[in-house]
Amino acid sequence: MAVLEVDGLTLALPTSGDRASAIQNLSLTVERGETLCVVGESGSGKSMTALAVMGLLPRTVQATAGTIRLDGRDLLKLSEREMRDVRGREVSMIFQEPMTSLNPVMRVSDQIVEAFEAHGALDARRRRDRTRELIAEVGLPDPEAIARAYPHELSGGQRQRVMIAMALAMEPKLIIADEPTTALDVTTQAQILRLLDGLRKKHGTAVLFITHDFGVVSEIADRVAVLQHGICVETGRAEDVLRRPQHDYTKRLLAAVPSLIPPPPKDLRGAARAFDVSGLSKTYKGRGLFRRGREVKAADDVSFAIQRGETLGLVGESGSGKSTVGRCVMRLIEPDSGSIKVGDVSIGGLSQRQLRPLRRRIQMVFQDPFASLNPRRTVGRIIAEGPIAQGVPKAEAMAKARTLLDLVGLRAEVASRFPHEFSGGQRQRIGIARALALDPEVLVADEPVSALDVSVQAQILALMQDLQKRLGLAILFVTHDLRVAAQMCDRIAVMQKGRIVELQPTAALFRDPQHAYTRALLASVPGGANVGARLDLAGPL
Repeated sequence: MAVLEVDGLTLALPTSGDRASAIQNLSLTVERGETLCVVGESGSGKSMTALAVMGLLPRTVQATAGTIRLDGRDLLKLSEREMRDVRGREVSMIFQEPMTSLNPVMRVSDQIVEAFEAHGALDARRRRDRTRELIAEVGLPDPEAIARAYPHELSGGQRQRVMIAMALAMEPKLIIADEPTTALDVTTQAQILRLLDGLRKKHGTAVLFITHDFGVVSEIADRVAVLQHGICVETGRAEDVLRRPQHDYTKRLLAAVPSLIPPPPKDLRGAARAFDVSGLSKTYKGRGLFRRGREVKAADDVSFAIQRGETLGLVGESGSGKSTVGRCVMRLIEPDSGSIKVGDVSIGGLSQRQLRPLRRRIQMVFQDPFASLNPRRTVGRIIAEGPIAQGVPKAEAMAKARTLLDLVGLRAEVASRFPHEFSGGQRQRIGIARALALDPEVLVADEPVSALDVSVQAQILALMQDLQKRLGLAILFVTHDLRVAAQMCDRIAVMQKGRIVELQPTAALFRDPQHAYTRALLASVPGGANVGARLDLAGPL
């Protein structure tokens, strides 16, 4: 029996939009106890579909045709007051970023209790008891302590579990999950997927799961709907869509998914050593609910070297210390001890004034290009800032910025535009151009593709590999995505609790991991256990 039936839905965009409709003539169903995955690139209409079901569309977007029926009732005909009763009770939503969805000044328990209060369910004592039951049900430790905590005192995975507890509070018929695992490391992602699937089976809840990750699709989907520019181009059983895609767009999306099979190794014999880290350590004073008063070793005697033209991957779960290492080697934070050398020059222990002329030799590509680009400056000036700070005349620096924009696949004319006028993938290209402006020898790339669609991700990775080949760059590539690491990195260092527990050539690490933690990471890759069975992401389409 269908819980959700969307029939002929069209969502009109404002006349200033880049197309007439966010969604055009969309029809799909979700059966009781079923998981339907909706996949597509950014702008395909996935999230707009979810917002339409929830009655949370922006005022500038209007439903001009079609119906959305939840257990036979057309949600588009309900008043806002009636929809408030439907939300949470009959359909609930898990958002992509729990930190921005949870109230930062309310304790976890109060936010879950609020769901019961909004619908007049249970008495005060039963609400508190049920809140702790839900916290335990989603696998959080010490429900009493979690209930008293504020969102900032929890990890990303714990906050996502709190969101799931809130979504389950009223035992809705349908749960909509909008990219709920995108920002999580592979082990936490695997835990969240198992949790959602187990809760679906236990409660018989229908799940509409929005994602761009085909590995996730292979793990949890019963059926798949593929959206492109607001149009559903293909739908069917997960097995059929993943193994025998019919539409060219679906085939292109699947072809862009990084496989777990590394490409042939480079011949780096005779390449000069570009970067050398020895005995790097960094300790933080503990903060947060479970670490208050403790010292946390974010980096503990970390050592590695990178040759020119080589990419070393730094992988591990959130909290493993990989981003701390990246920031320490950039001297954005000061390590407690250790040696950092670029070429034959040691940059450890130098004052900021002494370090300034050497910064041109090592540059960084950040995870979120929008947050790291100055919104008040044109992209040309953003790229030119580094050379200008190093004494290059402004006209010469701006000319180089236009050349770099062309190098990263953007037209030189866009130098006069601002960051908000670009897509996420285009902004990341601008971030790469800025990092190259000083002709560095080493790039530190901190999760540079984690927030991008698979097709855009593939473009950025190909761009970085091409630039490395042309410019002889050494790259320290920080990532939690082992598929990306397999395709991008020549060697991989696996970090756990601040230490490198394994460092091997990529092919050797994937073929024969030596450390138990590495094996656990590989086992947690969505779809990884199903390669050659349900979804052969490494094989031809």
